[in-house]
Amino acid sequence: MAKRTQPALNGDASTVRDVAARAGVSASTVSRVLGGTYPVATATRAKVLKAMRELDYVVNAHARALGGATNNTVAFVVDDVTGPFYAHIARGVEEQASAEGRLCMLCTTHGDPRRILAVVETMREQRADAVIVVGGALQDKAYHDRMTHFAHALDRAGSRLVLVGRPPLGPGVPATVVDYDNEGGAFALTGHLLSGGHRRIAYLGRVPGLSTSAQRIAGFTRAHELLGLAPDPELILDGVFSRSYGYQAARELLTSGKEFTAIFAATDMIATGVIQAVREAGRRIPQDIAVAGYDDIPVARDVHPTLTTVHVPQEELGRAAVRLALHRDELPDGQHLVLGTHVVLRESTRRPGPSSRGADFVALGPVDS
Repeated sequence: MAKRTQPALNGDASTVRDVAARAGVSASTVSRVLGGTYPVATATRAKVLKAMRELDYVVNAHARALGGATNNTVAFVVDDVTGPFYAHIARGVEEQASAEGRLCMLCTTHGDPRRILAVVETMREQRADAVIVVGGALQDKAYHDRMTHFAHALDRAGSRLVLVGRPPLGPGVPATVVDYDNEGGAFALTGHLLSGGHRRIAYLGRVPGLSTSAQRIAGFTRAHELLGLAPDPELILDGVFSRSYGYQAARELLTSGKEFTAIFAATDMIATGVIQAVREAGRRIPQDIAVAGYDDIPVARDVHPTLTTVHVPQEELGRAAVRLALHRDELPDGQHLVLGTHVVLRESTRRPGPSSRGADFVALGPVDS
Protein backbone atom coordinates (compact mmCIF):
# COMPACT_ATOMS: atom_id res chain seq x y z
CA MET A 1 0.00 0.00 0.00
CA ALA A 2 1.30 3.41 -0.87
CA LYS A 3 2.44 5.56 1.99
CA ARG A 4 -0.22 8.07 3.13
CA THR A 5 0.88 11.69 3.08
CA GLN A 6 -1.04 14.87 3.82
CA PRO A 7 -1.49 17.08 0.73
CA ALA A 8 -0.28 20.64 1.06
CA LEU A 9 -3.11 22.94 2.15
CA ASN A 10 -1.92 26.00 0.29
CA GLY A 11 -5.05 26.71 -1.79
CA ASP A 12 -3.52 25.28 -5.00
CA ALA A 13 -5.43 22.81 -7.12
CA SER A 14 -5.02 19.18 -6.01
CA THR A 15 -2.88 16.83 -8.12
CA VAL A 16 -3.11 13.16 -8.97
CA ARG A 17 -0.47 12.51 -6.30
CA ASP A 18 -2.60 14.28 -3.69
CA VAL A 19 -5.59 12.14 -4.59
CA ALA A 20 -3.45 8.97 -4.51
CA ALA A 21 -2.08 9.87 -1.08
CA ARG A 22 -5.53 10.56 0.33
CA ALA A 23 -6.97 7.32 -1.10
CA GLY A 24 -3.94 5.17 -0.14
CA VAL A 25 -3.34 3.99 -3.71
CA SER A 26 -0.75 4.61 -6.39
CA ALA A 27 -0.85 7.53 -8.78
CA SER A 28 -1.23 5.10 -11.67
CA THR A 29 -4.36 3.67 -10.05
CA VAL A 30 -5.85 7.16 -9.84
CA SER A 31 -5.01 7.69 -13.51
CA ARG A 32 -6.78 4.45 -14.40
CA VAL A 33 -9.91 5.57 -12.54
CA LEU A 34 -9.80 8.92 -14.34
CA GLY A 35 -9.22 7.38 -17.73
CA GLY A 36 -11.80 4.67 -17.35
CA THR A 37 -9.96 2.43 -19.81
CA TYR A 38 -8.53 -0.11 -17.32
CA PRO A 39 -10.47 -2.26 -14.85
CA VAL A 40 -10.23 -1.09 -11.24
CA ALA A 41 -11.72 -2.89 -8.25
CA THR A 42 -15.02 -1.37 -7.14
CA ALA A 43 -13.78 -0.69 -3.61
CA THR A 44 -10.61 0.94 -4.90
CA ARG A 45 -12.54 3.08 -7.34
CA ALA A 46 -14.85 4.22 -4.53
CA LYS A 47 -11.86 5.25 -2.40
CA VAL A 48 -10.38 7.27 -5.27
CA LEU A 49 -13.65 9.05 -6.02
CA LYS A 50 -14.12 9.83 -2.31
CA ALA A 51 -10.63 11.33 -2.14
CA MET A 52 -11.34 13.41 -5.24
CA ARG A 53 -14.48 14.85 -3.63
CA GLU A 54 -12.68 15.60 -0.37
CA LEU A 55 -9.85 17.38 -2.19
CA ASP A 56 -12.11 19.09 -4.75
CA TYR A 57 -9.95 17.57 -7.47
CA VAL A 58 -10.73 19.14 -10.85
CA VAL A 59 -10.86 16.54 -13.61
CA ASN A 60 -9.81 18.70 -16.51
CA ALA A 61 -6.55 18.16 -18.33
CA HIS A 62 -6.60 21.62 -19.92
CA ALA A 63 -7.12 23.31 -16.57
CA ARG A 64 -4.30 21.30 -15.01
CA ALA A 65 -1.99 22.25 -17.85
CA LEU A 66 -2.76 25.89 -17.32
CA GLY A 67 -1.60 25.57 -13.74
CA GLY A 68 -4.44 27.54 -12.20
CA ALA A 69 -5.21 29.93 -15.04
CA THR A 70 -8.83 30.66 -15.93
CA ASN A 71 -10.23 30.35 -19.44
CA ASN A 72 -11.61 33.90 -19.90
CA THR A 73 -15.19 32.67 -19.66
CA VAL A 74 -18.13 33.93 -17.63
CA ALA A 75 -20.92 31.40 -17.10
CA PHE A 76 -24.51 32.60 -16.79
CA VAL A 77 -26.78 30.04 -15.12
CA VAL A 78 -30.52 30.64 -15.34
CA ASP A 79 -33.79 28.69 -15.29
CA ASP A 80 -35.08 29.83 -18.68
CA VAL A 81 -33.52 32.59 -20.75
CA THR A 82 -36.68 33.03 -22.82
CA GLY A 83 -38.34 34.81 -19.89
CA PRO A 84 -38.06 38.61 -20.35
CA PHE A 85 -36.79 39.19 -16.81
CA TYR A 86 -33.89 36.76 -17.21
CA ALA A 87 -33.23 37.86 -20.79
CA HIS A 88 -32.55 41.43 -19.71
CA ILE A 89 -30.16 40.29 -16.96
CA ALA A 90 -28.44 38.08 -19.55
CA ARG A 91 -28.01 41.11 -21.80
CA GLY A 92 -26.26 42.97 -19.00
CA VAL A 93 -24.01 39.99 -18.29
CA GLU A 94 -23.08 39.61 -21.97
CA GLU A 95 -22.39 43.32 -22.47
CA GLN A 96 -20.13 43.57 -19.41
CA ALA A 97 -18.38 40.27 -20.16
CA SER A 98 -17.62 41.50 -23.67
CA ALA A 99 -16.30 44.79 -22.32
CA GLU A 100 -14.02 42.82 -19.99
CA GLY A 101 -12.72 40.62 -22.81
CA ARG A 102 -14.57 37.52 -21.63
CA LEU A 103 -16.74 35.03 -23.45
CA CYS A 104 -20.23 34.60 -21.99
CA MET A 105 -21.50 31.02 -21.73
CA LEU A 106 -25.24 30.52 -21.20
CA CYS A 107 -26.44 27.52 -19.17
CA THR A 108 -30.15 26.80 -18.60
CA THR A 109 -31.46 24.63 -15.78
CA HIS A 110 -35.23 24.53 -16.45
CA GLY A 111 -35.88 25.04 -12.75
CA ASP A 112 -34.15 21.83 -11.65
CA PRO A 113 -31.96 22.48 -8.54
CA ARG A 114 -29.88 19.39 -9.32
CA ARG A 115 -29.12 20.82 -12.74
CA ILE A 116 -27.90 24.05 -11.14
CA LEU A 117 -25.44 22.12 -9.00
CA ALA A 118 -24.26 20.05 -11.98
CA VAL A 119 -23.70 23.17 -14.10
CA VAL A 120 -21.76 24.92 -11.33
CA GLU A 121 -19.55 21.87 -10.93
CA THR A 122 -18.91 21.71 -14.67
CA MET A 123 -17.99 25.38 -14.79
CA ARG A 124 -15.57 24.84 -11.92
CA GLU A 125 -13.91 22.10 -13.91
CA GLN A 126 -13.72 24.42 -16.92
CA ARG A 127 -12.09 27.15 -14.80
CA ALA A 128 -14.59 29.87 -15.68
CA ASP A 129 -13.65 33.29 -14.30
CA ALA A 130 -17.10 33.59 -12.73
CA VAL A 131 -20.21 31.46 -12.39
CA ILE A 132 -23.30 33.70 -12.17
CA VAL A 133 -26.43 32.01 -10.84
CA VAL A 134 -29.64 34.00 -11.31
CA GLY A 135 -33.07 33.70 -9.73
CA GLY A 136 -34.63 32.78 -6.40
CA ALA A 137 -33.02 30.08 -4.27
CA LEU A 138 -34.65 27.11 -2.61
CA GLN A 139 -34.88 27.45 1.15
CA ASP A 140 -33.40 24.01 1.68
CA LYS A 141 -30.43 23.18 3.94
CA ALA A 142 -28.96 20.47 1.73
CA TYR A 143 -29.09 22.77 -1.29
CA HIS A 144 -27.59 25.65 0.73
CA ASP A 145 -24.75 23.46 1.99
CA ARG A 146 -23.96 22.23 -1.50
CA MET A 147 -23.85 25.78 -2.91
CA THR A 148 -21.59 26.79 -0.02
CA HIS A 149 -19.30 23.91 -0.90
CA PHE A 150 -19.14 25.05 -4.52
CA ALA A 151 -18.45 28.65 -3.51
CA HIS A 152 -15.34 27.51 -1.65
CA ALA A 153 -14.36 25.11 -4.44
CA LEU A 154 -14.67 27.83 -7.10
CA ASP A 155 -12.65 30.19 -4.93
CA ARG A 156 -9.84 27.66 -4.59
CA ALA A 157 -9.90 27.18 -8.37
CA GLY A 158 -9.46 30.94 -8.92
CA SER A 159 -13.08 31.43 -9.96
CA ARG A 160 -16.00 33.20 -8.27
CA LEU A 161 -19.57 32.27 -7.50
CA VAL A 162 -21.97 35.18 -8.03
CA LEU A 163 -25.56 35.03 -6.79
CA VAL A 164 -28.00 37.40 -8.50
CA GLY A 165 -31.37 37.92 -6.84
CA ARG A 166 -30.48 35.31 -4.21
CA PRO A 167 -29.72 35.70 -0.52
CA PRO A 168 -26.12 35.42 0.75
CA LEU A 169 -24.87 31.99 1.75
CA GLY A 170 -23.56 33.23 5.08
CA PRO A 171 -20.49 34.78 6.74
CA GLY A 172 -17.14 33.63 5.45
CA VAL A 173 -18.50 32.12 2.23
CA PRO A 174 -16.47 33.43 -0.75
CA ALA A 175 -19.38 34.45 -3.00
CA THR A 176 -20.46 37.74 -4.51
CA VAL A 177 -24.12 38.69 -4.05
CA VAL A 178 -25.83 41.18 -6.38
CA ASP A 179 -29.35 41.65 -5.15
CA TYR A 180 -32.22 44.12 -5.42
CA ASP A 181 -34.60 45.42 -2.77
CA ASN A 182 -37.19 42.75 -3.40
CA GLU A 183 -39.06 43.05 -0.11
CA GLY A 184 -38.91 46.86 -0.24
CA GLY A 185 -40.45 46.88 -3.70
CA ALA A 186 -43.35 44.70 -2.58
CA PHE A 187 -43.80 46.86 0.51
CA ALA A 188 -43.97 50.07 -1.56
CA LEU A 189 -46.35 48.59 -4.14
CA THR A 190 -48.69 47.23 -1.46
CA GLY A 191 -48.52 50.62 0.23
CA HIS A 192 -49.62 52.26 -3.00
CA LEU A 193 -52.65 49.98 -3.19
CA LEU A 194 -53.54 50.53 0.46
CA SER A 195 -53.13 54.27 -0.01
CA GLY A 196 -55.70 54.07 -2.80
CA GLY A 197 -58.26 52.75 -0.32
CA HIS A 198 -57.91 49.02 -1.04
CA ARG A 199 -58.22 46.86 2.05
CA ARG A 200 -58.80 43.42 0.52
CA ILE A 201 -55.90 42.74 -1.81
CA ALA A 202 -55.40 39.33 -3.42
CA TYR A 203 -51.84 38.09 -3.95
CA LEU A 204 -51.38 35.68 -6.87
CA GLY A 205 -48.21 33.66 -7.33
CA ARG A 206 -46.75 32.68 -3.97
CA VAL A 207 -44.14 29.92 -4.44
CA PRO A 208 -43.48 28.06 -1.17
CA GLY A 209 -39.78 27.55 -0.44
CA LEU A 210 -38.54 30.10 -2.98
CA SER A 211 -36.57 33.05 -1.58
CA THR A 212 -37.87 35.57 -4.13
CA SER A 213 -41.46 34.71 -3.26
CA ALA A 214 -40.82 34.77 0.49
CA GLN A 215 -39.35 38.28 0.26
CA ARG A 216 -42.29 39.64 -1.74
CA ILE A 217 -44.80 38.12 0.63
CA ALA A 218 -42.84 39.66 3.53
CA GLY A 219 -43.13 43.13 1.97
CA PHE A 220 -46.81 42.58 1.19
CA THR A 221 -47.50 41.55 4.79
CA ARG A 222 -45.40 44.29 6.40
CA ALA A 223 -47.26 47.01 4.48
CA HIS A 224 -50.57 45.74 5.85
CA GLU A 225 -49.21 45.53 9.39
CA LEU A 226 -48.08 49.15 9.30
CA LEU A 227 -51.74 50.12 9.10
CA GLY A 228 -52.80 47.61 11.71
CA LEU A 229 -54.21 45.28 9.05
CA ALA A 230 -53.63 41.64 8.19
CA PRO A 231 -53.85 40.13 4.70
CA ASP A 232 -56.61 37.55 4.27
CA PRO A 233 -54.82 34.16 3.97
CA GLU A 234 -57.56 32.98 1.60
CA LEU A 235 -56.56 35.72 -0.84
CA ILE A 236 -52.90 34.62 -0.98
CA LEU A 237 -52.76 31.95 -3.67
CA ASP A 238 -49.88 29.62 -4.56
CA GLY A 239 -48.80 29.39 -8.18
CA VAL A 240 -46.04 29.73 -10.74
CA PHE A 241 -44.62 32.78 -12.50
CA SER A 242 -46.51 32.44 -15.78
CA ARG A 243 -49.22 34.19 -17.79
CA SER A 244 -51.33 31.03 -17.96
CA TYR A 245 -51.30 30.69 -14.19
CA GLY A 246 -52.35 34.34 -13.78
CA TYR A 247 -55.24 33.88 -16.19
CA GLN A 248 -56.52 30.69 -14.57
CA ALA A 249 -56.04 31.88 -10.98
CA ALA A 250 -57.84 35.17 -11.68
CA ARG A 251 -60.76 33.37 -13.33
CA GLU A 252 -61.15 31.11 -10.32
CA LEU A 253 -60.84 34.03 -7.92
CA LEU A 254 -63.47 36.04 -9.80
CA THR A 255 -66.00 33.21 -9.53
CA SER A 256 -65.14 32.21 -5.95
CA GLY A 257 -67.38 34.76 -4.27
CA LYS A 258 -64.43 36.14 -2.28
CA GLU A 259 -64.38 39.89 -1.79
CA PHE A 260 -61.38 41.85 -3.08
CA THR A 261 -60.76 45.13 -4.89
CA ALA A 262 -57.14 44.74 -6.01
CA ILE A 263 -54.78 42.03 -7.22
CA PHE A 264 -51.04 42.05 -6.55
CA ALA A 265 -49.54 39.70 -9.16
CA ALA A 266 -46.15 38.34 -8.09
CA THR A 267 -44.72 39.06 -11.57
CA ASP A 268 -45.70 41.07 -14.63
CA MET A 269 -46.23 37.85 -16.58
CA ILE A 270 -48.81 36.72 -14.03
CA ALA A 271 -50.40 40.18 -14.24
CA THR A 272 -50.88 39.94 -18.01
CA GLY A 273 -52.95 36.79 -17.51
CA VAL A 274 -54.89 38.49 -14.70
CA ILE A 275 -55.75 41.47 -16.92
CA GLN A 276 -57.09 39.18 -19.63
CA ALA A 277 -59.27 37.26 -17.15
CA VAL A 278 -60.63 40.40 -15.51
CA ARG A 279 -61.55 41.96 -18.85
CA GLU A 280 -63.21 38.76 -20.07
CA ALA A 281 -65.31 38.77 -16.91
CA GLY A 282 -66.63 42.21 -17.86
CA ARG A 283 -64.88 43.95 -14.97
CA ARG A 284 -63.12 47.29 -15.44
CA ILE A 285 -59.48 48.00 -14.54
CA PRO A 286 -58.87 49.93 -12.32
CA GLN A 287 -62.44 51.12 -11.62
CA ASP A 288 -63.65 47.71 -10.43
CA ILE A 289 -60.39 45.90 -9.75
CA ALA A 290 -56.90 47.36 -9.56
CA VAL A 291 -54.07 45.17 -10.89
CA ALA A 292 -50.35 45.51 -10.17
CA GLY A 293 -47.31 43.43 -11.13
CA TYR A 294 -43.62 43.16 -10.35
CA ASP A 295 -40.39 43.38 -12.47
CA ASP A 296 -41.27 46.12 -15.04
CA ILE A 297 -40.55 44.03 -18.11
CA PRO A 298 -41.48 45.57 -21.51
CA VAL A 299 -44.91 43.90 -21.60
CA ALA A 300 -45.95 46.10 -18.64
CA ARG A 301 -46.00 49.06 -21.03
CA ASP A 302 -47.68 47.17 -23.87
CA VAL A 303 -50.77 45.70 -22.17
CA HIS A 304 -54.03 47.61 -21.90
CA PRO A 305 -54.41 49.17 -19.47
CA THR A 306 -50.69 49.71 -18.93
CA LEU A 307 -49.46 48.01 -15.79
CA THR A 308 -48.44 49.54 -12.48
CA THR A 309 -45.43 47.54 -11.33
CA VAL A 310 -42.12 47.52 -9.45
CA HIS A 311 -39.08 48.39 -11.52
CA VAL A 312 -36.11 46.05 -11.09
CA PRO A 313 -32.81 47.21 -12.69
CA GLN A 314 -32.35 43.99 -14.63
CA GLU A 315 -29.51 44.88 -17.00
CA GLU A 316 -27.55 46.60 -14.22
CA LEU A 317 -27.85 43.43 -12.13
CA GLY A 318 -26.11 41.54 -14.93
CA ARG A 319 -23.43 44.16 -15.47
CA ALA A 320 -22.69 44.48 -11.77
CA ALA A 321 -22.44 40.70 -11.38
CA VAL A 322 -19.64 40.47 -13.95
CA ARG A 323 -17.90 43.66 -12.84
CA LEU A 324 -17.76 42.73 -9.17
CA ALA A 325 -16.69 39.15 -9.86
CA LEU A 326 -13.72 40.34 -11.90
CA HIS A 327 -12.90 43.43 -9.81
CA ARG A 328 -13.57 42.41 -6.24
CA ASP A 329 -11.91 45.48 -4.78
CA GLU A 330 -14.93 47.57 -5.89
CA LEU A 331 -16.71 46.52 -2.69
CA PRO A 332 -13.96 46.66 -0.07
CA ASP A 333 -16.38 46.20 2.82
CA GLY A 334 -17.87 42.99 1.46
CA GLN A 335 -19.18 41.39 -1.69
CA HIS A 336 -22.87 42.20 -1.28
CA LEU A 337 -24.48 44.85 -3.47
CA VAL A 338 -28.18 45.71 -3.19
CA LEU A 339 -29.72 47.78 -6.00
CA GLY A 340 -32.82 49.86 -5.43
CA THR A 341 -36.33 49.23 -6.75
CA HIS A 342 -39.23 51.65 -7.21
CA VAL A 343 -42.91 51.65 -8.05
CA VAL A 344 -43.91 52.71 -11.56
CA LEU A 345 -47.48 54.05 -11.61
CA ARG A 346 -49.49 53.33 -14.75
CA GLU A 347 -53.15 52.94 -15.73
CA SER A 348 -53.99 49.66 -13.97
CA THR A 349 -54.23 51.24 -10.50
CA ARG A 350 -55.73 54.41 -9.11
CA ARG A 351 -53.41 57.12 -7.93
CA PRO A 352 -53.75 57.62 -4.18
CA GLY A 353 -55.55 60.86 -3.28
CA PRO A 354 -53.88 63.39 -0.98
CA SER A 355 -56.41 62.65 1.76
CA SER A 356 -56.31 58.87 1.45
CA ARG A 357 -55.53 57.05 4.63
CA GLY A 358 -51.99 55.66 4.48
CA ALA A 359 -50.85 58.05 1.75
CA ASP A 360 -47.50 58.30 3.53
CA PHE A 361 -46.65 54.92 1.99
CA VAL A 362 -45.71 56.69 -1.23
CA ALA A 363 -42.94 58.52 0.58
CA LEU A 364 -41.44 55.26 1.82
CA GLY A 365 -40.18 54.25 -1.60
CA PRO A 366 -39.43 55.92 -4.95
CA VAL A 367 -42.41 56.17 -7.29
CA ASP A 368 -42.42 56.98 -11.00
CA SER A 369 -45.52 58.29 -12.71
